[in-house]
Amino acid sequence: MMVAREWTAALSGKMVRVATLSAGVALAPLAASPVMAQSLGATGPNSAAIPTTDELATLLADKVQIEGQSTLVASGNVQVYYHSNRLTATRVVYDRSKDTLRIEGPIRLEQPGRAGSIIVASQAELSPDLRTGILLSARMVMARELQLAAASIERKSDTLTVMNRVVTSSCRVCTIDPTPLWEIRARKVESNTQTRQITFYDAQFRAFGVPVAYLPRLRMPAPGVRRMSGLLRPSVRTTSGLGVGLKLPYFFALGPSRDLTVTPYIAGSYTRTLGLRYRQAYNWGNLELSGAASRDSIRKGVTRGYLFGNLDATLPDDFKLDAQLRLVSDDAYLLNYGISDTDRLWSGVNLERVRRNELITLRAGNTHTIRADESNSIEPMLSGTAQWVRSFSPGQIGGLATLRLSTLAARRASDSLLDSNGDGIPDGRDMVRGSFTADWQRNWLLPGGVLGSIQAQYAADIIETKSDPNFPRTILRGQPTLATELRWPWVKSSGRAAYVIEPIAQLVFAPNQLKASPNEDSTLPELDEGNLFSLSRFPGEDARETGLRANLGLGWTRYDASGWSLGVVAGRVFRQRDLGQFAPETSIGGIRSDWMVSSHLSLASGLTLANRMLFDDDFTVSREEMRLAWQAKRYQVSAGYLWLEANAAEMRPDPLSELELATTFKIKSDWSGSFGTRYDFTANRAARADLGLTYTNECLQVDLSLSRRFTSSTSVSPETDLGLSVQLVGFGASNGAAVARSCAR
Repeated sequence: MMVAREWTAALSGKMVRVATLSAGVALAPLAASPVMAQSLGATGPNSAAIPTTDELATLLADKVQIEGQSTLVASGNVQVYYHSNRLTATRVVYDRSKDTLRIEGPIRLEQPGRAGSIIVASQAELSPDLRTGILLSARMVMARELQLAAASIERKSDTLTVMNRVVTSSCRVCTIDPTPLWEIRARKVESNTQTRQITFYDAQFRAFGVPVAYLPRLRMPAPGVRRMSGLLRPSVRTTSGLGVGLKLPYFFALGPSRDLTVTPYIAGSYTRTLGLRYRQAYNWGNLELSGAASRDSIRKGVTRGYLFGNLDATLPDDFKLDAQLRLVSDDAYLLNYGISDTDRLWSGVNLERVRRNELITLRAGNTHTIRADESNSIEPMLSGTAQWVRSFSPGQIGGLATLRLSTLAARRASDSLLDSNGDGIPDGRDMVRGSFTADWQRNWLLPGGVLGSIQAQYAADIIETKSDPNFPRTILRGQPTLATELRWPWVKSSGRAAYVIEPIAQLVFAPNQLKASPNEDSTLPELDEGNLFSLSRFPGEDARETGLRANLGLGWTRYDASGWSLGVVAGRVFRQRDLGQFAPETSIGGIRSDWMVSSHLSLASGLTLANRMLFDDDFTVSREEMRLAWQAKRYQVSAGYLWLEANAAEMRPDPLSELELATTFKIKSDWSGSFGTRYDFTANRAARADLGLTYTNECLQVDLSLSRRFTSSTSVSPETDLGLSVQLVGFGASNGAAVARSCAR
């Protein structure tokens, strides 16, 4: 732009510099001056100092003229910039005597500092700093979501805006259908940018143009607010046991790091429930307590409820602490109120520290079972485990050495020596075990590309038992183990793929005899690709694998250039003698275990498939497990299938055949759904089924859920649960970009 001419003038105590430009006129308030400057570049005692950058304002217009001694008129594509505010209008008149701006529209006032607010009006009268004034026939848009149309908007201050005769909605309004899905009509609305609240007076809520509710005063959070005291999204819940009910959660922001949510739940004459959730954040961690108290028709005259607590903390020296509390009044409460499907409630603490060469863990707590076929008096009520693991490289012999100290304790409430449930364990057995394990392993690269390794281990245990006549009170035992392993990977590459074949042979020796001890942590050993080449198939340390055995396996993997891969691992365990550690009817028992075949398929399209099968020499399958995950643009699928043969040693008198499925899918841009089920093929019925449907647009989110639990026990019956919740988009924090509807042409 080229400057044609320049002059100075002082209006209402502000010196201005006005320059006529080829594309418009620029005006910038520079400093205070008591008199009109008489000439270009006036100097002397009355000259003004140059202001700071924050005080500068800019005006652009097609034409600027000064009328008389106190009026400046700007017309034609007028734009005013001041303190991040931007005003556009057709004509602006500044009256020095009144110190006001008369603005003719259409007017557009953008305020980035006010959560992205935009005001559109037909005419206005504002202060020179644009902070106060009145706008007529105005509409305010907040954060590009919430729209407030008013007969007038009065800016009381930089933080308070008052609107009269207001219609509020975040829904898109089309010419052929001017009625929004929802709207709030109010006599007056106050928007406070300091408290970030919107207050409606004499508010009438309408849905599809029909009045639904009236509130004399309604306070809502401004768009973008993540925490503010107030009513949260209500929901309707209908169950076959409690009938139709309404939940009205109210949120209390107790401070920047604390909050409380109170949720009354009323279902006709069936239940009166009050739910509470308290959360607090600390510099070192987070605390959350949730619970409820109920009086209902399921158990008349009895107060029911639950209390859950979670604490996670970061402690000095890299320690992390997790604490959990789980209390419930009766076995059926959690299922009756849809809180959790958990049937074993554990309360206790976890402490851990993980470093490069060191691991420290501690876990101690109480387990409360609500299963119908289990008793808390004969199950391990109190239990605890702790371990310290340290690895290092011995300087003289090389390789990797590991030292491990661990302990386990289990206590039952009963003191009985009898076995009332027939599980082979006295009802009152208590035990404490301390273990020490030293392990050393070294690898070599042998001629021909063969990978060889040697591993040596020694484990020692001291065990104290009580109320179990099958074992002495004190047990001392030790076990050495030696192992050698050979791996011979072959690699082949072609133009489209790379292949890896790896035969593996491992020979493990341990003494045939090991003193028996109570077994609390290794009751269900399994054979899988993770422990095929381990020194022991037992998951814990109460039992250890003995005898001479060979673990043989073969791995094959194809990596395709197009992005997909397929891997297969097959193997088997051969023993010199059957020492009776594993039941003969199990897949891992006998001189020869079952064949284990595991496969894994991964496609570039997002499909992942994993399968594991165990079968004997006659191809009789004892276990089949398959998992599938598929993630695409419009849907996600997760599925799993498990089949187990009947096994008395594992207390499974009937075969188990179960399918679990969970899916989410996009029906249209504004419709999405979900479906999940767990089906028992042995019983020929579903254990549970869930169906969800969500509708989301620019102003509304509706969630509809339907679930059915088909299982029953002595404490619960099959139940159907229907839920509905509606959220008005535009108030508070948004979950993400909504899909805006388009107007039909």
